Amino acid sequence: MHDAAVTTSASGRWISMRTAFTVAAGAGLMILSAKVQIPFWPVPMTLHTMAVMAFAVAFGPRVAVSIFLTYLAAGAAGLPVFSGSPDRGIGFAYMVGPTGGYLLGYLIASWLVGRLAAGRGTRMRICAMLAGMVPIYAIGAAWLAAYVPVDQIVAAGILPFILGDIVKIGVVAAVGLVVPASLSRRWSTGR
Repeated sequence: MHDAAVTTSASGRWISMRTAFTVAAGAGLMILSAKVQIPFWPVPMTLHTMAVMAFAVAFGPRVAVSIFLTYLAAGAAGLPVFSGSPDRGIGFAYMVGPTGGYLLGYLIASWLVGRLAAGRGTRMRICAMLAGMVPIYAIGAAWLAAYVPVDQIVAAGILPFILGDIVKIGVVAAVGLVVPASLSRRWSTGR
C-alpha cells in the first residue's frame, strides 16, 4: 500500500513538472510569436493567433490559458514580451494600449478553442478555431475604439487580419493532422 502511494505521488509530481515545463516553454514560444510581425498601424500582425490556436488545440483549455496567463504576467512585470516592445511600451502601459483588447481576446480564445476542440476531429477543431476568432476580433475592436475613430475600427482592426488569421488556422489544422492533439495532451497530462 505504501509503495502505491509513493508511486502515485511521484507520478503526480512528474505530471506537474511536465505541465510546468509545457507552460514555460509555451510562454517562451508565445513571446517569439509576438516578435515575428508584419508592421500595421495601430495593431501589428503577429503569429499570436497561430500560437494561441495551436496551444488550445494541442493542450486543451487549462494549459492553453496557463500559457497565455504566464505570458501576460511576464509582460505585466515589465519584460519586453509584447510585439513592438520595448519601443511601443512595456508592462501595464502596453497592456492598456491599442492591443489590449486583443490580448484579452486571446486569453478568452485560449479557453474557448481548447474547450470546443477537445477530443474533436480536424473539421471541428477548425470550427473551434474560427469560433475563437470571435472574441479576439470583438474585444480587440471594441477596445480599439478608444484609439481609432469608430468608422475606421473595422478597416484598421479586423479586415487587415482576416486572411492572415485564416491562413494561420489552416497551418494549425495541417500540423494537427501530422501531430495529433491527443499526443500533445498526453505530454501535458501524463496520460
